[in-house]
Amino acid sequence: MASSDRNSPVKAVLFDLDGTLLDTAPDLGAALNAVCEQYERPAITAEVFTPVASHGSRGMLQLAFAEEYSDMEAELRHAFLSAYKENIAIHTQPYPGVLELLSVLQRESIQIAIVTNKPERLTQQLLPHFPEFEAISVVVSGDTLSVAKPSPEPLFYAAEKLGIEPADCLYVGDAERDIEAGRNAGMVTVLAEYGYISNEDQPQRWQADYHIASPLELLKLLAIDDS
Repeated sequence: MASSDRNSPVKAVLFDLDGTLLDTAPDLGAALNAVCEQYERPAITAEVFTPVASHGSRGMLQLAFAEEYSDMEAELRHAFLSAYKENIAIHTQPYPGVLELLSVLQRESIQIAIVTNKPERLTQQLLPHFPEFEAISVVVSGDTLSVAKPSPEPLFYAAEKLGIEPADCLYVGDAERDIEAGRNAGMVTVLAEYGYISNEDQPQRWQADYHIASPLELLKLLAIDDS
């Protein structure tokens, strides 16, 4: 597959983190339910919280506190983040095929970066639990810059750090803001359908260039033999 100028091969793949490389929903949900217990609210089931895990603490907490969230935002977020930091990688795992995908991309000399809206302090705490990610030297978090996705600026910043033109990059993510950011950055966009997409989302309207149902399908798009 050629990059977004359709004339040259993809030189770098940029990934979202939660819902794309790592299934973080179980630990995010555990933090949510710790807050629910603290405030004597009913626990939220995995079937309910998993599809909104990409929306971070705000999306998760709104499940339990609904219209009360805005009045309690500061204290609820503090409680949520405290609980999450204490148990950030208990159940979190790479999606099946992710480690093989990264290995093949590295073998093929395709550069890799992570661009996430997760706060930097949490990103830096989480990633060391997965030594396979150590080779990824460019990591842009939600507060690395003054703006986050859906702004294309974090993607431009990652491409600059890699020394690759945005037009030669591909961006993979599971949320509408990922596809919007990638499109506005002039990158090829790939929707990770296996990630956190709720029934209320309308991914067919996001206009991603490609859709993948599993991480290793990306290699088919790139015409790379994974054997």
